Amino acid sequence: MNKFTTHKERFRKLRLSKKSRAVSPVDEPVNRVTNETVAEAREDVLKSARKFVYPLTHSKHKVLMVSTVLITLVVIGFLSVMLASLYRKKDSSNFTYHVTQVLPFPVAKVGSSFVLYENYLFELKRYIYYYNNVEKIDFNSPKYKPQLDDQKKKILDRVINQAYIKKIAKDKDITVLEEEIDARLESLKNQNRLGNNDKVFEDTLRDFYDWSVNDFRRSIRNDILMSKVLAVIDIDTRTRANKVLDELKAGGDFGALALKYSDDAKTKEVSGEIPGFLDPKDRNSSSEQVQALSTLKVGEVSGAINLGYGLEIIKKLEDKDGKYRLAHILFTFKTVDQALNDEKAKDKTTVYIKL
Repeated sequence: MNKFTTHKERFRKLRLSKKSRAVSPVDEPVNRVTNETVAEAREDVLKSARKFVYPLTHSKHKVLMVSTVLITLVVIGFLSVMLASLYRKKDSSNFTYHVTQVLPFPVAKVGSSFVLYENYLFELKRYIYYYNNVEKIDFNSPKYKPQLDDQKKKILDRVINQAYIKKIAKDKDITVLEEEIDARLESLKNQNRLGNNDKVFEDTLRDFYDWSVNDFRRSIRNDILMSKVLAVIDIDTRTRANKVLDELKAGGDFGALALKYSDDAKTKEVSGEIPGFLDPKDRNSSSEQVQALSTLKVGEVSGAINLGYGLEIIKKLEDKDGKYRLAHILFTFKTVDQALNDEKAKDKTTVYIKL
């Protein structure tokens, strides 16, 4: 055997050896995709994912619990700060006032009804703003602090009285219509007391009292309601006024009746005549008087006009260049405290701040 044959034989054996070592693929049957196989596959996936579900749910509950606790602590902390500001420090800042507009903190209790702190701050802030910005008085000064302290007590008494007035008004079905407030506003504008157009009117309210028109309407509503209630519960004053009106209708002399019945000691001796002329544009003039005088002819007598502090019968004596000379018979209401004595005896007041 030559060398060529020997090499050829070796090469053949080597190829056979490699083929014998090669792994032949195994023919396996291919599974068919059916509803059952899909369900089994889904169950396998869900089974492997379930181990992550509980930790995730637990984590959500934990976040919710922590958030609730934090919010509760913040609310409690905020309320604690506000309680200290209102009842210990008696703070009257803008922030505190705005909070009391949202949250009904009480400043007092009348019978079973609460007097809201917001009512007290509403009146107090108007007073402070006017004297700070118009009269240029600094209430931080020791000189003026007693004035503010005294006014705080008066304002608190006033808002408590307003609560009694509202209670009586509800019991006696006494209301204030929007039309009545509109008429009062229109009268003030016609007298040019707060500006003769809406823009000037709004600017005047803001500059003098830091009030909006709605704030001013609220103040007017309180004034009208109080005067209506006083006119009803002060029976003696109303009876005296009606008696004089009856005598005037029967031909009684205005001057003689003023001397006999009027509560104005300065004018009753001179037939009820008020010195000088009433200028409708004077801010000290009563809008009710001006309204009545504008509808009367010279020599005519009005009905009983509710001034808020009493009833008044007016006689128009002269009309000169839009200014009026007049005489009046005044019937003064009892003070609010006197008029509310019976109501206060029945429903006691509890005050939550010490001034």
